[in-house]
Amino acid sequence: MDTYLTLARISEGLYKEKGSKFLAFAIPVSDVEEVKEILKDKRKEYHDARHVCFAYVMGEKGEETRANDDGEPSGTAGKPMLGTLVSKGVTNVLLVVVRYFGGTKLGTSGLINAYREACLDALEQNEVVEKIVENRCDIQFEYPFLNDVMRVVKEENATIVSQNFDNDCTMRISIRKRDEEKLRSRLSEIERLIFLDEKA
Repeated sequence: MDTYLTLARISEGLYKEKGSKFLAFAIPVSDVEEVKEILKDKRKEYHDARHVCFAYVMGEKGEETRANDDGEPSGTAGKPMLGTLVSKGVTNVLLVVVRYFGGTKLGTSGLINAYREACLDALEQNEVVEKIVENRCDIQFEYPFLNDVMRVVKEENATIVSQNFDNDCTMRISIRKRDEEKLRSRLSEIERLIFLDEKA
C-alpha cells in the first residue's frame, strides 16, 4: 500500500457545556516539527484559555500517535481526542482543542464527552482524501549528464523538488513509493551519478 487517508484542509468545530467553550481545530500536518509550530501559535493566539489540548496521528500507517491533556484530569482530553482521530482512519492529522472554563466543573465523563464532541464537529466540517506516499531521492551528477537525468525523471513521472546546477549538479526528486526502485535503477545506469541519501 502506498496511499493513506488524511484531511483535505483545516477545519473548526465548537462545543459548549455549562458555560465552558471548546474550540476544536482539525489540521493536516506533515511532520512533528510542523505540529510544534502550530501548537506554539495556538497557545499564543489563545493565551487567555485555560487549556490547549492536542492529539495527533502520523506516519503512512498511523504508527506514530501522541495525546496531551494540558492540565485537564488524566485521560479526559487527549485520549478521547486521539480515539476520535483513530476511529476516522486518518493519519498526518493534528487535533487541537482550546478550552475556556465557564466556572462549572463538568466531571470526568462530561469532559470526555465535551472534547470528543468538539473534535467530531471539526472533523465533520472536513473531508477525508486519499494521498499517495512519496519518497525522496537525492542525487549528484556531472553537468554533461543533465539531459540523461532529466529524461529519466520525466519518463518515470517523478517531480524535481529542488536542484542546484554547478560543476557538480545536485537534485532532490520526489516519486511515488511503488515506483522508487525503478527510478533508482535507471538513474544508477548514468555515468558517475551518486545517490547522496544512501546510507554509507
